[in-house]
Amino acid sequence: MAERVNASGKLHNRIAVLRAERGLSREALAEALAVSYQTIGYMERGDYNPSLELAFRVAEYFGLPIEAIFSREPLRPMSEQLFGQRW
Repeated sequence: MAERVNASGKLHNRIAVLRAERGLSREALAEALAVSYQTIGYMERGDYNPSLELAFRVAEYFGLPIEAIFSREPLRPMSEQLFGQRW
């Protein structure tokens, strides 16, 4: 029998980290994505799963594949993924 993964349907994401790396406010990112700054906050906290179309816009804005930003499982730190280091 297949095990259910992430039955809650919650998506995890790196939006806050990516935004901070680029020095973007929620308002600036929201304007670039044509959404409200509250939507950015809800996504960052995991309170809102974006539509597929919005997820693609986020990925295109940051120049990353969707799976680098969104995941059904908790995301490991980028340093661990890229360099195999745990802090």
